[in-house]
Order: sequence, then C-alpha cells, then structure tokens
Amino acid sequence: MDNNIYHFFATTPKGLELLLADELRSLGATDAAEKLAGVTFTGNIELAYKACLWSRLANRILLRIQQFHAATPEELYKGVQSIAWDAHCDPNQSIYIHFVTVQSAISHTLFGAQKVKDAIVDQFRQQYDVRPTVNREMPDISIHVFLHRDIATISIDLSGESLHKRGYRLEQGAAPLKENLAAAILLRAGWPRIVENQGSFVDPMCGSGTLVIEAALIAGNMAPGLLRHYFGFLKWKKHCSDVWNQLVSEAKKQCKPVVAKITGYDNDRETVAMAHANVLRAGLRGIVHIEKRDISLCIPNSDWQPGLVVVNPPYGERLGEETHLQTLYVQLADQLKKYFQGYRAAIFTGNLDLSKNMGLRAERYYSLFNGAIPCQLLLFTLSSEWFIDRSIAAVNERRIRKAQRWLAESQDTAVQMFINRLKKNLKHKKRWAHRESITCYRVYDADLPEYAVSIDFYEHFVLVQEYQAPQSIAKDKALQRLQSVLAVLPDVLGASPKDIFLHYPNGQMNLSAQNLDAFYPVTENGVKLSVNLQYDGLSTGLHLDERQLRSLMMKEAKNKSFLSLMTESGTVNVFAALGGASMTEAVVASDFAVQWTQYQLQMNGFSTEKHRIVKDDIAHYLSNAKKPFDLIFVEISKQLSEEINVILQSVVDLLLPGGTLYWIIRHPRCKMYNNRPEKIVENITKKMLPEDFKGNSTVNQCWKISN
Repeated sequence: MDNNIYHFFATTPKGLELLLADELRSLGATDAAEKLAGVTFTGNIELAYKACLWSRLANRILLRIQQFHAATPEELYKGVQSIAWDAHCDPNQSIYIHFVTVQSAISHTLFGAQKVKDAIVDQFRQQYDVRPTVNREMPDISIHVFLHRDIATISIDLSGESLHKRGYRLEQGAAPLKENLAAAILLRAGWPRIVENQGSFVDPMCGSGTLVIEAALIAGNMAPGLLRHYFGFLKWKKHCSDVWNQLVSEAKKQCKPVVAKITGYDNDRETVAMAHANVLRAGLRGIVHIEKRDISLCIPNSDWQPGLVVVNPPYGERLGEETHLQTLYVQLADQLKKYFQGYRAAIFTGNLDLSKNMGLRAERYYSLFNGAIPCQLLLFTLSSEWFIDRSIAAVNERRIRKAQRWLAESQDTAVQMFINRLKKNLKHKKRWAHRESITCYRVYDADLPEYAVSIDFYEHFVLVQEYQAPQSIAKDKALQRLQSVLAVLPDVLGASPKDIFLHYPNGQMNLSAQNLDAFYPVTENGVKLSVNLQYDGLSTGLHLDERQLRSLMMKEAKNKSFLSLMTESGTVNVFAALGGASMTEAVVASDFAVQWTQYQLQMNGFSTEKHRIVKDDIAHYLSNAKKPFDLIFVEISKQLSEEINVILQSVVDLLLPGGTLYWIIRHPRCKMYNNRPEKIVENITKKMLPEDFKGNSTVNQCWKISN
C-alpha cells in the first residue's frame, strides 16, 4: 500500500463547499478546508479512493504533483517537462489535458493545454522514442492544470471524468439536474435524518428521475461510485488495486435494504420512460416507483409515513416562458398545502419571483448554482402555521417593516396625534365589543382628517382601508401619512404585521383570480363566515355597518321566504337561514359570488336545495320573477344608484301581503322617492347604525318598506 501523504483538491459546484468539507471529514480528511468551488485536504491514496467512491458532492478528486511559476509559454513548457511523467504513465497510454486559467498571462485554455501536451509528449519521445496518444473521452491518464495568477498547479485527475456521472443516467430530459447537485439538495433538506425515521420521499416533477434515484442511494447507504466502471486512477502507474478492491468490497457490504417509500411523478410520458430506464440501470427496480401522473393527482398513499417532498420545478430557463409557469407554481403550492401536511418540503428554483406565487413561507434557504444559473433552495415544514395565502402575509409584513423603517428615518412626530386618538378609540371600543361579544368591528374611521383611513378588526386580523385623499393634499403627503399609520399599528393594536391588510381606494376586485381557500374564517352571532381581506377594494363580504341589520334578518326570517338581491357573498342569506327561513334565494352577479355564497351556506350546514343561488342581472331577474317573498333584502351599489327608483318599484311588487323589504343604498347622497303611497316607507338608518359607526356622516342609508 502507498502510505505517502498527498495534497488533494476536490472540486464541486459553487455553494456546496461546506457540505463537501463535512463529507470529506466523515471519510477521514481531518484537515479539509473550504475554498472557492472546492475543498483542499491531505492524506494517503486510500483516502482519495474513498472520496472517489463515496463522495456524493465532488466533481473531481485532483492529486497535486507539481506547482511552479508560469507567466510565459516557455515557463509552462519547462515546468511540465520537469515532472517525471513515466512515474505516472507509460508512453503507449492515452492522456488528456484539462486546462483552466484565471487572472494569468496565458489566457487561452486551448493554447495552454496544447503547450502542456507538447511538453509531455516531447519528454516521452526523447526518452522512449514513443509518444502517448490523446483521448478526450476515456483517457488512461487525465491531467488537470490550474493556472492562477501565473502559478501553475499540475494534478492527476483521479476521477477521470466528473464524479457526478454515476453511470445510471444515460437518458435525460430538458434542463437536467446534475447528480451531485441533487444529492446536495437532499442533504440540505435533511433526507438522511428523515430516512432514519422511515419517512417517505416524493418528487411530483421528477423528470428523468435524478432526485428520486439519489434519494434511494442515500436511503440504501449505497456508494455512488459503485455504479461507475471508469476512474482516472485505474490505469495510473501508482494505482493500488488491492486498496481499491478492498474499499469496493466493503462498500458493497455496507449497502442496506431501502425501507422508505420513494416515488417520482411526471406528466410527460417520454420523460417517465427515461426515468424508468435510469432506475433500472441504477439497480433500483422495485425500490423506486415512477409513474405518469399530473401534479393535481400527486397525493401520498395512506400507508406512507410523512417524510420529504422535493421539487425542482421549471423556472423559465429552456423549459418555457415565465408567464406560463405562474399557474404551475400556485398549483404545486395548493397540492402541498392540501395533501402533504406533516411533510418536509424542499423547492429548488432559479426564479424567486415565481416561487413567491406559491404562498409558502420558507423557514430556511440556501443559494446554489444549477450550472451557471443562480438558484435558491427553499425549505419548508408543511404544517398549517407555515402556509400563507399567495404570500399575502409575507407582503403584509414587508409593507409594515418598510413603513417602520421610513418612520424611523423621517422622525415624523405628527403621527403621535394619530396614535393618541387610536389608543383612545381602542380603549372604548374594545371594552364595548367584549361586552357585546362582537369580534369584528371598526376601531377608527378617519377621525382625524389628516389620517383618512378606516381600521377594522376581523377577529385578530386588521383591515386598513385608505380613503381617497382630497385634491388639496399632495399625493406624496398622503402616502407619507399612510406609511406612518402602518408603521405604528402593530404596537398600538397589538397585532402581528403579517395579519395587517391594506386596501387602497377604488381598488378593483379581480373575481376570476379569487380563491376561497385564501379567504379568512370569522364568526358573528355564532355564524361561520369567510371574509376577503386580501384583495384591493372595499368588499370583504362582511360589511360591518350592516351588523345590526343582519341580526334583524335573523330575527324576522323565521318561517318566511327570503330573497336577497345583489349581495356579493350571500352573508345575509346565511343569517336568514339560521333564523329559520322556510327558504332563501340569493341573486348574485358573478360565478365567484355563486361559489362564495354556496361555500358560506355549506359552512353552516345548509344545502342549495332549500337555499337557492341564482346568477343573474338584477334587471333581468326582476323582469322575469314571478314568485313573491315574505322578506327581501336589497343592496344597491353606487353604480346602480341612478336606477334606484326604477328598481324599487319592481322589487316592491315581489312582496307578499304583510311582507317587508329592507333596502341598503351604498351612496349616502342618493335620494329615494316613494311613488307607492300604499306602502309604508321608513328611513331606519339611525336605528340600524352600530355603535362603532356612530358619528360617521357618510354612513350608507337603510330603508324599510312594509307592504
């Protein structure tokens, strides 16, 4: 056995140096030290063989044989000739020169490689009258030259070709993930520890199967080098075959049965076929399961132990444009949220903007490279507390932190006036709300004209709605005041920044983009409701100024038929149903409003057989409606305010004798005329005004019309 101590350099992709150093120490390299894109260490040839056999992270293991100054081609040639090459190879063997130059006078790699080759060939020709041949693919001896600041380091490449080439992946799809990078992702994600607990492994977008195969190799304690048939040291003259054969024999004995369930899915048939072929070559048939399955059908089996989900989704490089991938990232997050709670998740992406669409909050992340592409590995624990809806909580928190930094720099002292008023309001209204068992209420409503916002509690969530600033106030001044408000809210209200939502004035709700799973659950009078706090616009689905009116609907609905017109969420129908209405009907304007209303009814145990939902335009519905109702609720928006009196006459015709119509007009200055003297019309705005809205001069009008 060769007991000489050598200097080695193990190369690796940038970002993996720390992991590789730890790996080499576990193999016996006591002096492993991280360098850029590699690790230096010293030891005997057995240690180098172990690294070639067991390293999951290294690209090459280089054995240094000489170092010298080489600022000119002549110095490079002379330095290479000073090495006794016949101690490393025979003249009839093949060689290949891998030349790298950084910050050196010799800057052309092909020229440098040619000069090194000439020096070696000339030495053999002079000594033996025979010259080695050049073989680019599988040379007998691979020579590595690193020229850095005119200092040349000459090494024997013991690996021969990059160690990431395990020998199983002959077929690959687009944008493949190298094996050592895949192994690094698994190590960072804690897969070895999860294996010890018999956790399962899932890759919903497995491609050609690299991640699932590497996961199986780790789970079975299989040395990745066992699959290779070629190394750079096998025909090196100083090769110790007995040492190598002993290490291989020991590695085979250390393999263990894979107990973990390891599964990969992909929705492309050809890619799945490639993955199957790679699994077979890796000797993992019956251990790794590969299946064609769409991401929407990736669900863990009932007999799987929660373990690790790893995904390398496309990120706009070579595999498609970014805009086409946004839906894919959201769909992936939804699938993880619904079906993989209790699992650990690792998402490797080169597009952080796309990953922000996922609505997951990473507890840790690492910067890595996939080739030349800078990427991030995001790690998550998939429990409900780690899910956020479309990253809104993260957006909220960033917005608050930014506002707090601005306030600290600006030293705005005027905001103290707002703080004092808000504290005073909070002390009074919090006591009142507790006494009345109210959890959703308004605590501030532009009490100070300089700070024109409303602030509402929806249980522990806070909604800030900015009013349109008068033209007399400059836009930048209004923005500064809003920043001040946001900055102080967490401390004054005792709220988490991630639970503070902001709606801008005249914000438009994009109904086609909404998702009920992203809404927030609250209760009022024991009624379960789903409110929208995320989207700009004034509609949350639970108008706080209608609290007393909803309570009245519940009291009056017993054994009555109930109709609501133009409510966006069906909230009032839920109250009527809980009040004992014989039937309810909600007329809404959009498909999403239908879903929202149905969802809220189902949350409270009601079906749509007895409680109907109709998608229709109000004018069309009224012109075709024939069935009268005992109790009707109508909500007219500002957009329909000019047609209010025309609509009113048609709605009144739907009242049964003795019936009652309640009418909300969301336009304080709109006038209503009673052209039906036989009806009793009463303005009940003040009666229906909740405690937290008293003093609001722009409150919406509420009318009662009795038949």
